[in-house]
Amino acid sequence: MASEAPAVLWFRRDLRVGDHAALLAASERSKNVLALYVLDDALITPAGAPRIAFMHGCLRALDDQLGGRLQLRHGDPVKVVAQVAKEIGAGSVHVSADAAPYGRRRDAEVAKALAEQGIDWVETGSPYAVAPGRVLKPDGDPYRVFTPFFRAWTRHGWRRPADTDASTVDWIRPSKSVKLPKTPDLGAMKLPEPGEKAALKAWGAFHDDSVGEYDEDRDRPDRPGTTMMSPYLRWGCVHPRTLLADLAGDERQGAASLRGEFAWREFHADVLWHRPEAARENYDKRFDAIQHDTGAAARRAFDQWCEGRTGYPIVDAGMRQLLAEGWMHNRIRMVVASFLVKDLHLPWWWGARHFMCHLVDGDLASNQLNWQWVAGSGTDAAPYFRVFNPTTQGEKFDPQGEYVRKYVPELRAVRGKAVHQPWKLQEGQPEGYPEPMVEHAHERQVALERYGAIKA
Repeated sequence: MASEAPAVLWFRRDLRVGDHAALLAASERSKNVLALYVLDDALITPAGAPRIAFMHGCLRALDDQLGGRLQLRHGDPVKVVAQVAKEIGAGSVHVSADAAPYGRRRDAEVAKALAEQGIDWVETGSPYAVAPGRVLKPDGDPYRVFTPFFRAWTRHGWRRPADTDASTVDWIRPSKSVKLPKTPDLGAMKLPEPGEKAALKAWGAFHDDSVGEYDEDRDRPDRPGTTMMSPYLRWGCVHPRTLLADLAGDERQGAASLRGEFAWREFHADVLWHRPEAARENYDKRFDAIQHDTGAAARRAFDQWCEGRTGYPIVDAGMRQLLAEGWMHNRIRMVVASFLVKDLHLPWWWGARHFMCHLVDGDLASNQLNWQWVAGSGTDAAPYFRVFNPTTQGEKFDPQGEYVRKYVPELRAVRGKAVHQPWKLQEGQPEGYPEPMVEHAHERQVALERYGAIKA
């Protein structure tokens, strides 16, 4: 039976009303619910302009779905949430559990502040199909290798999507709500349309037209073969359980590969749950001893990488796509990361920080641990042999050079796969495009020697 005392539903990484377990729990607890979002400087300050702009759009879309009843507050959630709950006489505050290191610390403090006022703290669901920390080995230890995690994750399974929408509860009209700050000016950058409706529309189009080809097309940056769901998953405009439900029973290889990608995302969230320090430090502490380049020359090399001026076309195309769109194709993320760490011998966290500043889908667990996978300091057993050759990667996955020509205008006159080795053109290097800043074969050997020294 629903309580007469109202409830607060505190939105965080769940900016939607469909398939929302915490919303369902709030509706079962109370007749009336206040929708709350807290603008938290601890999260906003380090975020880049694309992610903030997209978040603003998602908040506006959610407010529209709620009929203008989303209450915005600005400040420290430990104080703000308790204050809002007290103002309306709430008996409970409902959330989707946060698995990130900061979120876990913050939520423990919020729960304590609420308990001091006699208000219940209720966590229901999470941003993942299977909550981090849930999938364990038979001996109770966490998984360190993806493939056995994937098998256990699949066996564990997940609940069916929750049947919720904006009409599930009576929303309390907010008071003392603040306005959104000015949205960052992104210039010519065009982000995906924000919000739950846009997410479901984009997913529907991909599911209907492209799932069957996903296994082949997902590695091709010259094709529209990826789901483009990452920004929506980052902000919870759609729950992965919703997408997995649409893939249930689909035995095509494309659907199987896509389920594997969802599991890869959840694997990294699980790793960070057990090892929160891996967001900032090497998961494998042996890699603390690896030799990195330092000094002014290293910083200049980093700047060239950031600007997409390395002289390796597939790397430069990826870095310029990031600056132009706030997003980068997943295969190319691996290529540019390998180039930074293993051709330029720079720390993975330099690149991870740059990505988090510019990516609209910047997600701490996925970003940091994918960087560590490339750098070799993560969960993989023998990763240091994995050194991507930027030229052969370009020729294999962008065989006609269409992706490179889209983002590197200096090379648009170069036809076919010759665009991947402009230094070999008979007519000479195209004007304005730099020579390769390093020789890959040599730097690969340097990288292997440095990695070998710490693995001995």
